[in-house]
Amino acid sequence: MSGNYGTQVIESVAVRRRRLREAWLFGAERARNTLTEQTGKVFASVMIGAVACAGCAGVSYFKTSMAKENEKNQQPVPTATTSGPVSPSPSQK
Repeated sequence: MSGNYGTQVIESVAVRRRRLREAWLFGAERARNTLTEQTGKVFASVMIGAVACAGCAGVSYFKTSMAKENEKNQQPVPTATTSGPVSPSPSQK
């Protein structure tokens, strides 16, 4: 039973310290500021997600444009080829 009592004391001290810290930081409006912190965390998460999506879209656009540019540069150039020996053309007299 002594281990259980020790755990309860540690938890109650942790709760008391958290309450004192919130009272010191936020004063009488600590409940409202806790809500504001949560709203700030949600906003920050949305912004991080938006930056990650923009980064993925930018990388995709860059890769696509580079692939199109490589296709343009690697198009075969038509060359004159002969299928057999070339005979001299008859000269006119």
